[in-house]
Amino acid sequence: MESKKQSLYGKLVDDIKESIEKEHKAHDLLPSERELAEIYGVSRTTVRLALQELENLGFIYKKHGKGTFVSSVSNSILNLTGAYSFTEQMKSLGKEPTTKIIDFSVVESNKYLSDQLGVLKGSSLIKIKRLRLADNEPMMLERTYLPYKRFEGLTSQMLENKPMYDVFFDTYHQRIKYAEEEFYASIVSDKDAECIEVPLGSAALNLVRKTVNQENEIIEYTLSVARADQFRYKVLHNRN
Repeated sequence: MESKKQSLYGKLVDDIKESIEKEHKAHDLLPSERELAEIYGVSRTTVRLALQELENLGFIYKKHGKGTFVSSVSNSILNLTGAYSFTEQMKSLGKEPTTKIIDFSVVESNKYLSDQLGVLKGSSLIKIKRLRLADNEPMMLERTYLPYKRFEGLTSQMLENKPMYDVFFDTYHQRIKYAEEEFYASIVSDKDAECIEVPLGSAALNLVRKTVNQENEIIEYTLSVARADQFRYKVLHNRN
């Protein structure tokens, strides 16, 4: 009996996925659970399980009170060969990104941060701790350090109203040359688990980013903790 349920569930995942790929475009509204149960001749429980799997795979997304929608699948998996943008990634999934500034202060650079940013120990840095949300659901916690001399006058309000890289360019005329990023898995700390609202001991995806301007100066060092259940990534290797 369990095998039969599993085969029905697996077949339904494949059938809905095929329907999405052939008959729908990004952000189309899918039939309700009841309608899907009638269309495919299965129980609503089976439909619910299949939809959860498709959401985990990035093929669909849900909006509370509005229904289930088709994701932009080609964009829902972040290509690591491009610079990371939380705002752009969430928009590609049909989600509304927002940012909550938890901490914004000027601190003295310790040896570790001095080494990462290429500044003298004791130099002033702008420290920014941001909670990134999508459809009001916590997704990622970011700790960013910027050299104060490059971003004097920066305020938390500026970052709440505009993406950080837009502020870099529009206000401070900093043109980004490239971003160096590392990704690794870990267990989320108790403090961070509370912020991103996941159970203690949950898996997390850590992102470490250095951003370099056209003058080859490091202008950003960011440490991020992302919910492992909400992020997937791919790398494209081009052979020339």
